[in-house]
Amino acid sequence: MKKDLTIFYTDDDHDDLEFFVEIVNEISESYNVITQSNGNELIHALDNPPPTPYVIFLDINMPGINGLEVLQKVRESNSSNVLPIIMFSTSNDEAIIEKSRNLGASYYMPKSGIFDQLKKSIEHALSINWDIFKPTQHNFVYTY
Repeated sequence: MKKDLTIFYTDDDHDDLEFFVEIVNEISESYNVITQSNGNELIHALDNPPPTPYVIFLDINMPGINGLEVLQKVRESNSSNVLPIIMFSTSNDEAIIEKSRNLGASYYMPKSGIFDQLKKSIEHALSINWDIFKPTQHNFVYTY
């Protein structure tokens, strides 16, 4: 079966990368997940297509260049400033959530440590029509 949509997921935690790929493959075989283990790898991948992602899931707490810094760099790039970027973090800190929204994130999804909740949240994010979704203060954060 042809992989129709490419998802980029950037996270420094190897286990989180594996769980994410496993979950997305369970949801649908039409997704092709490409992972990066740090922000610089993501920026390099975006600057050197193909592939071009349909959506990016981006961890915040990473060594070196963190997710918020990556988000800012990606949004400053003309070629990537409209890509849906989902901040995917264990943090529920309101200041971090607000900064994510102000820097141009499309959505904020807290990472659940419970597999079924994690799968449900990823499924939800992949069901959003990113062509028409407009983040507001009221719909920006996924809630369980």
